[in-house]
Parts: sequence; C-alpha cells; structure tokens
Amino acid sequence: MNYELLNYLKSPSNQDWLWCWNQDSNQELNNHNYSNRRLEQIIEAKVAQISLVAKCSHKPAIFIVETKPINFIAGFLAAIITEVDVFLGDPAWQIREWQQVLNLVQPDLIFGDDTITSKLQSLRVKLTSRQENAADLNTKAKFFPQPLIMIPTGGTAGKIKFAMHSWQTLTASVNGFKNFFDCQNINSVCTLPLYHVSGLMQLMRSLLTQGNLIICPYQLIAKQLNNLNKSAYFISLVPTQLQFLLQSTPNCLKEFKTVLVGGAPPRRSLLNTAREYNIPIALTYGMTETASGVVALKFKDFLAGNNSSGQVLPHAQIEINQTAISTAKQLQLENPKSSQDQTGLIQINSTALCWGYYPEVFPAQKFITDDVGYFDREGYLHLLGRNSQKIITGGENVFPAEVEAAIYATNLVKDICVIGIADQKWGQAVTAMYVPLKSADDLNLIKHSLRSQLAKYKQPKHWLKVNNIPRNDRGKVNYQQLRAIALQIISRTK
Repeated sequence: MNYELLNYLKSPSNQDWLWCWNQDSNQELNNHNYSNRRLEQIIEAKVAQISLVAKCSHKPAIFIVETKPINFIAGFLAAIITEVDVFLGDPAWQIREWQQVLNLVQPDLIFGDDTITSKLQSLRVKLTSRQENAADLNTKAKFFPQPLIMIPTGGTAGKIKFAMHSWQTLTASVNGFKNFFDCQNINSVCTLPLYHVSGLMQLMRSLLTQGNLIICPYQLIAKQLNNLNKSAYFISLVPTQLQFLLQSTPNCLKEFKTVLVGGAPPRRSLLNTAREYNIPIALTYGMTETASGVVALKFKDFLAGNNSSGQVLPHAQIEINQTAISTAKQLQLENPKSSQDQTGLIQINSTALCWGYYPEVFPAQKFITDDVGYFDREGYLHLLGRNSQKIITGGENVFPAEVEAAIYATNLVKDICVIGIADQKWGQAVTAMYVPLKSADDLNLIKHSLRSQLAKYKQPKHWLKVNNIPRNDRGKVNYQQLRAIALQIISRTK
C-alpha cells in the first residue's frame, strides 16, 4: 500500500486542489468544485474494491474507462495507492478496439459507467476461447518489480498498444517540465481527456507540485473561467482547439501564463494568427512513450517568430539517427540551417521513457521515433515530417508537411492533407486532399502559386476536393480513412 500518497491526499494543505466542470449541469464551474474530501471518499471506496480483488489475484489488472473526471482520478489514484497494474481506456472505444484490448489483457476489475462495463463483460464472454492467450500475457508481465501504468496509444487507424509507464517515469516528466518552465507550483486548465497522456500529465503536474487542476471543456473556458486568475495557469490545447478559441475568444487565451500546444503539428497560418493576438504559446513535442513533452518552445521565442519545436527538456536527451541517410542528404540540401550529417530520425533517451509496449520491454533505452528532424545551430529542434509518411515519387523524396505548408500559405484552403497514392508510372503520386476556403475555382490559383514555391516533383498530381479531413479529437488525421476516400474518388474519375 502506498501510504505516502494516501497521507499526502489527506493532508490539510492539499485541500480543494481539483475543480471539475459538471457535465450534468449548466451552472457555473465554481458551484461545482470537488473538495479533496469528496475525492478522498471516492478513492477509499475504490481502494476497498481493489483490495478485495487483490485477495484472489497476486497482481490484478485494473481497467479505468470512466467518463467523469472525478471518478477517473479516484480510480487512478486508488490503483497507485494499492500498487496494482492499471490500464487506461478510451470510453469511446467500440467493439473493434475492445476486441484488440481484450485479446491482449483480461481485466480483474473494471472502473467505468454501467454501459461500458456491461459491454466489456459481454465481449469477455464472446472471447473466452482467446482468454488463455491474454492470461499468458498477464503472467508474462508479472516480473516487473513495480506497478505499471499502461497508457493507450494508437487505435485511430491502427493497432492499440499500451505504453508501460510507472509512477517514477511520470514523476520524471513532471520534474523535467517544472525545471524547464522554472515553476514551483504547476496550475493547469485541462481540456484534454485524462486517459490520454496529454491529460494525465496535467493531473500529475498539479498533484506532485501542489498546484490546482481545473477540468473544463475548451468550448466553455471563456464563460466558466471568467473570474479565474489565468496568469497563474497553464492550458494545454491541440491545434483544432486552438483554432476554435482563436476564432471565438482569443482574448481569453491571451490571459493564460502559457498556452501549451501539441498533439499534432499546427499549420503555420494558425501560429501566425496566434502571434497577431499575442497569445503566449509554447509549442511542444512529445508522445505517449515519453510521458508527454521532451521538447518545448518557450512563448517568448514563439512570439519572436521562432517556429521550431523548441529545446530539449532537462530530463531528456535527443540525438539525430542517421539510419535514413539517403533521406538525410536530400533534406540537407533543402534546409540551409541544417548542418552536415545532422538531419535524420529523432532518437530519444529520457528518464520518463516507458519500458516498452505491454507486455514486451524495449531492447534498448533509446527510442527511435518515426519523426525526421534536425537541430539548428542554436539548439532548436525542427521537425520535417514522418518518415513513414514520406512519399517516394519518381525516385524523389517528398515530405507531406512541406507541401501542406505551401498550400496553406496560399490562404485558399480550410484544411489540407497530402498523401501518396500508388501509381504505375511514378511509384507514388503526390495527392492533395483539400477543403476549399470559398470556391473550388480557386484550385488554379493554388496550382499557380505552388509553381514558384515547390519543385515540380513535389507538386500534387492529384487534387481531390473533400468536405472535411477525417481527424480524431486531438486533431490527428485518420490516414486509413483518408486513403480509402482518396482511392474511391480516383476510381470514379477513371
């Protein structure tokens, strides 16, 4: 039993650190704050539930798929206190996703709404023939010397994996953030899901630094936080949320201590708009495997015009891996700030790095990402795109991010995504899926503009107009769905 954390939560100095917007009521946030005592009561009930299960299982696996933040936090902290393995789940997962998860691990206890738990119980019955395999995986993971915190990654268009973290790795991430931003108490306004690493780490930062945590939908922050001293708070947003708030209540964002932006690369026009409003944005780079950010750009650098991902946080080390040497040579010619032999795959070592994907351990302590980038001479990291999304057309390498940025710069599209489609002549054809800003007739203007901005082989060979680009709630493109749409449109035009 983790009595240190339990006593910490009960301490008088830790009262009323958590406020949650009540989704069942339209009343003001301040009328619905949850005191530490209320949280403590829910934790005690869940600790009792886990303790009963632990009597029958040496190392039980706990699932948390709560929709209400207060219940999620209570379940998470109860799992930490009782020192059991905990798996975080997305309440929006459907049968396909849950089948993947249940083939990997069988939970001993599920914390969640009745509709979710009943769905899971039903699926468990249907998957009885596969439970032996999942049980073997459970046994395989029991050798870990400390309780594991399994955070989901993937699933939008691929296989769900669980990054195996621990209290120690998450704490290391908090300490790195605290030292980089030079703050003692980290107060956060959380608009992101707690089961995702971006939301969970906001909980961890406030909890471990005796800061406040306010959980509120991003659409309501202007109204619900009207009386809050925002200059003492961080807020974390993904690009789609930032775009909404810049269009609706930009002055509200200006009041925050720092606006952290991550989850997906924001387009350049969005960042320029934020600068016009003098929004204190800190761009971040990180992932589930690294317990959120390992690189960040301080807002003063951002407002000065710096568009890089920033500098490495003190708990991490980043190297540029030269595995994709042919790609690196091409990119060096196109990026004069990149010095010789400096562009390649980003490789991360960090005290916050996860142990592996459940139940397998990483073979080395360095994590090689799929991201291509380089450090400039001032030590700022620049991202150039995903290596796996690189398009090879006629033997030439094309990175979609560069083409997308050039198209956005025309100010003639609402949204854009560039992909490669198999082509008999070119190997892959650069294909632009775009949402026009006003009229499809603007396409000729876009093409004309690109002629002076991009080499000919980078200019899209297919232009496919769509109503929207499929994205998840964090703004990441669903490439599997997008590719299917592209192939359908192309087949109709043949």
